[in-house]
Amino acid sequence: MSGHSKWATIKHKKGALDAKRGKTFTRLIKEITIAAKGGGGDPDGNPRLRTAVLAAKAENMPAENIKRAIQRGTGELEGVNYEEISFEGYGPGGGCNHRGRDYGQPQPHGERNPPHVFEARRKPG
Repeated sequence: MSGHSKWATIKHKKGALDAKRGKTFTRLIKEITIAAKGGGGDPDGNPRLRTAVLAAKAENMPAENIKRAIQRGTGELEGVNYEEISFEGYGPGGGCNHRGRDYGQPQPHGERNPPHVFEARRKPG
């Protein structure tokens, strides 16, 4: 035996597991809220919400938490307001590499993009 109480070991393991689950639940709640805000609170009519709810159920998230996240997204409950934004990165000369290409590949205009981003702008829309 290590000389420490068994409860101390359990407490530390449980604390680490709870922190990990909390982080996962927070990520899933944000996704559910954004999906409900964008396409409505009905999982049958909103494929993004359906996918998020299935992912939450796969992680054993309680049904009550899923329901509250959907209600926050549709505006039935007050809470944090999450918005989805996306950014585009631009290289030298204004070149945008958003097609998932390698940075070392020649671009259509013959230049090569370096492996770093010089400027980031919020995409319109």
